[in-house]
Amino acid sequence: MDVKKEKMLIVGGGLVMGVIASVLVFLGNPGNMGFCLACFIRDTTGALGLHRAEAVQYIRPELIGLILGSFLFAVGKKEFSARGGSAPLTRFALGFCVMVGALMFLGCPFRMILRIAGGDLNAVVGILGFIAGIGAGTFFLKRGYSLKRTYRLPAAEGAIWPLVQLALLALLIAAPAFILFTAAGKGPGAQHAAIAVSLVAGLIVGALAQQTRFCMVGGVRDFILFRENRLLLGFVSVLVAACIANLVLGAVAGKEFFKLGFEGQPVAHTDGLWNFLGLFLVGFASVLLGGCPLRQMILSGEGNGDSAIAILGLTVGAAFCHNFGLAASGKGPTGAGEIAVIVCLAAAVAIACANTFGKSKA
Repeated sequence: MDVKKEKMLIVGGGLVMGVIASVLVFLGNPGNMGFCLACFIRDTTGALGLHRAEAVQYIRPELIGLILGSFLFAVGKKEFSARGGSAPLTRFALGFCVMVGALMFLGCPFRMILRIAGGDLNAVVGILGFIAGIGAGTFFLKRGYSLKRTYRLPAAEGAIWPLVQLALLALLIAAPAFILFTAAGKGPGAQHAAIAVSLVAGLIVGALAQQTRFCMVGGVRDFILFRENRLLLGFVSVLVAACIANLVLGAVAGKEFFKLGFEGQPVAHTDGLWNFLGLFLVGFASVLLGGCPLRQMILSGEGNGDSAIAILGLTVGAAFCHNFGLAASGKGPTGAGEIAVIVCLAAAVAIACANTFGKSKA
C-alpha cells in the first residue's frame, strides 16, 4: 500500500472511531467516555470483584469487542501470530504505572482526545503532559532502549486471550450473582449503551485499529523521532470527528455533548498539575511499553502475549488504585494518588535506565 492510500485509510479509520465514540455517549455511555481503555478496564475489574468501588463496576463489552475485532481481522488477514517472552514482568509493571497515571487524569489517551472533543479544557492541560511524557520516552529510545525480542509461540497460546474475552461476554450476559454491577443512578458504571451496540462498536474499532496500526502514543512518538505524521493524522481525525459528532448529536437530542471550559466536566477534575503529571506518566510508560493501552489491546488480539501481560498490569493497577484510594475523582486527586504517581514515575525512569544504559554489551 502506498503512503497516500495508507494515510487515507488512517484518517478514514480515525473519523469512524471518533463518530462511534460520540454515538456511544449519545446512547448511554458516560460523558466524553465513548471509549476509555483505562476506565473500562477499571469498571470490568470492579465487576469481577477485584475492587469494591460500587460506582464503577460493569463488564464493558467495548473492551471485549476491541480484542475480538482485532483477533478476527488478524486471522482473516493471516496476521495472527502467537508470540511473547519480551520482559513480561517489566511490561506488567509498566502497565501498572500507566493505569496509575490514567486514573490520576481520569482517562486514557483515547479519552483525553474525546474530552478535548467535548470541550474539556482540563484535557488540554493533560495533553501537554502526555506529549512531554512521550518526549521523555523518546530520549531513551534514541539511546537504545529495548525490552529485547519476542519469540514465536504455539498458536494455542495466542488464542487464550480471545477465549478469555468470550468468557467475560458470557458472564456479562448471564450476570451471575458473583458479578458486581453498579446500581442504576449510582455512578459511571451504571451508564452504558446496550450490550449489543457496545460490542459491535468495539468489534468495528478493533478491526479498524488492527488494520491501521492505530496508536495514540505512536503518532506523537513517530513525529518526534522521524517527522512521520501518518499515525498522528489518525489522532487528529478522531478529535475532529468526535467534536463535530458531539455538536450534531447535541443539537438533535437537545443535550449538551460539547461544553467548553474547565468546570463541570463529566468525570474530570480541575487540578492542572496532576492532570499534567498523570498523563506525563501515561505517555512515558506507554513509550516504554511500545504503545498506548488501545494498541496493547489490539496487539493482544493479534496473539501478542506480552501485550496481554501489560493489560493484566493495567488491571491490577486499577484494582490497587481503587482499593487503596489512589484514583482521583471529580473532587480532585488524593494524597495517596499523588504519591503513587511520583513513585511510578521513579519506577518507569529506573526501568528506562536499566534497559538503556544497563544493557550488557555482549
